Amino acid sequence: MKRAILFGGLVGAVLLIGQGDDARVFVDYREVMIPMRDGVHLQTVLLTPKDSKGLLPFLIDRTPYGVPGKEATEQGLPAGQRWRSENYIFVAQNIRGRFQSEGKFVMFRPPHDPKDAKGVDETTDAWDTVEWLVKNVPNNNGRAGIAGTSYDGWTAVMAALNPHPALVAAVEQASPADQFLGDDFHHNGAFRLSYGFEYSAMLETSATENYRFQFDRADTYDWYLGLGPLSNADEKYFHGKVPTWTDFTRHPNYDAFWQRQAFAPYLNAVKLPIVHVAGWWDQEDFYGPQKIYELMERHDTRDRNYFVAGPWNHGGWNGNGRKLGAIDFGSDTAAHYREKIFEPWFDHWLRGQGPWKLAEATVFETGANQWQEHEAWPPKRGVEPPGRVRRVRQRPGQPGAVPSAAGAAHLPGAGVARLAGAGSALRGPPPRRALVADGAAQGRPAGGRRHRDRTRRLHQRHR
Repeated sequence: MKRAILFGGLVGAVLLIGQGDDARVFVDYREVMIPMRDGVHLQTVLLTPKDSKGLLPFLIDRTPYGVPGKEATEQGLPAGQRWRSENYIFVAQNIRGRFQSEGKFVMFRPPHDPKDAKGVDETTDAWDTVEWLVKNVPNNNGRAGIAGTSYDGWTAVMAALNPHPALVAAVEQASPADQFLGDDFHHNGAFRLSYGFEYSAMLETSATENYRFQFDRADTYDWYLGLGPLSNADEKYFHGKVPTWTDFTRHPNYDAFWQRQAFAPYLNAVKLPIVHVAGWWDQEDFYGPQKIYELMERHDTRDRNYFVAGPWNHGGWNGNGRKLGAIDFGSDTAAHYREKIFEPWFDHWLRGQGPWKLAEATVFETGANQWQEHEAWPPKRGVEPPGRVRRVRQRPGQPGAVPSAAGAAHLPGAGVARLAGAGSALRGPPPRRALVADGAAQGRPAGGRRHRDRTRRLHQRHR
């Protein structure tokens, strides 16, 4: 079967950014099977600069979505990738059980029991990969970095739990931190049906492709309405062969299964310099980068833990970041991030170039349309103290209203304070255009074919 080429994490950046540029960058392509400590071999592609001068570091992306095929590089890479293509040995690796990588795929495989000397996980696989690379790839300088978006960002955090000595820097972009409380499959404990169904089908129906579930109608919103109870998904379609869906049905609450998958028990040290990147309008993993930063910051005694946030949806930092929907931020915020943060970060730690200057938190303030730097996140200054709420309109004589320090009224027992207006959190008419790929908000069924195909393309491009 011909290998599918999917654009995950850094792979997406390599093959997509700057496609319109005329000057192409050519690299040498090499595919290897790297052995792990338990005898499993992982499919790995190395893209090495042609006619490179001097020793080069590795830049690694570990993914479940597929590695680039040779045909994708034969015509040269976009000029927008010159920085990476001329200064790094880029490494794209399929994790266990995906495509040609051996072993069993486990969705977001949690860390193994430390008492199990033979245990394996994404941390040990990252270690073994770096060990093989520095010992077997010629003309490397003995340093490696790892980066990725979403699932690939999660594998970057896993590598940082116990990094190989040669792994000296990381960037996680939109990594999930807790798949029940805030990321991907659940948002605040609410199960995301279509996402959970289609994503588990995509990665667990076939090991050799990113499977697209075959709906029998264009309007998938209508399809889900007709599905009936969730038990019908297994009875009619999955038949017990999609492990992640089975986990959904067996663990509807925040039990030990979900707690073991979350990062909270494991992030007890900052073992390498790391940047956490979030998008203000990330529809999948806005919770993750903030939570991971928070957990690691508790142990950051050497100032090696940083936070960045910009006006992006999921993976928006990989494309053109000037606009989101109809909103214009006045500049390409994604290019600013790549050129002023991402690239200098790895150049400093992996190539020893330039002094490193990065604020503890670098965030884009919408409205003002300016990048702001803070000495902490959340900022120590300019934040209302706990208990303050925004001003609300109170009916005269409404019982139980308690004035706050800000002069607003907070009603004991009320969930969230809101601005005045019937049923709206904002004054004035509701916006006419959604800022994320939400078909229902666009005035058509959320499962319409156009919406589904667009969402899938975005998902494949930015993960």
